Amino acid sequence: MYKIATDFLTRFVKPSTIYKYGFNWSPMYRRTTAKLVNVSDDLHYVKIRLKLNWKNRNYAGSMFGGSMLAATDPIYMIQLIQILGNDYVVWDKAVTAKYKRPGKGTIHGEFIFSAEEIDTLKQKLKTEQEVNLEKTMHLLNADAEVVAAFSKTLYVAEKNYYKKKQALRRAK
Repeated sequence: MYKIATDFLTRFVKPSTIYKYGFNWSPMYRRTTAKLVNVSDDLHYVKIRLKLNWKNRNYAGSMFGGSMLAATDPIYMIQLIQILGNDYVVWDKAVTAKYKRPGKGTIHGEFIFSAEEIDTLKQKLKTEQEVNLEKTMHLLNADAEVVAAFSKTLYVAEKNYYKKKQALRRAK
């Protein structure tokens, strides 16, 4: 449903605008209590904000770790899907969460892909056809201290290779 809506809306609106408002209006993402506050036109940069409130406050009065994780979870995958386009498959594979200090007040996080990183990934996929990409992002408090670090593993493959691989698995 989201892919169909995105494909339709790109006729009228920039992909970065669809990405930002699509996330912010999506019921699943809204429940995380986070908001996308900045998305670059090329989608290589995304910034999120989480404010401590009654919906994400834990027993100790700080931000629930699950809210922080949920707020960061889908960003890299969907960001990379949009950057790479329809010739590739991208899946979340794993995440490691490290909570450094209590989340209080407002925290921010950035998701960044450099143009060189994307070029290198595409070149690697030409020879290997599938790659496990590791990305780490940090949530920071107002004093720029790390509140949490999330290391994501993303599976990326050329779509034709992925389809053949799936067909072989089904044939077994």
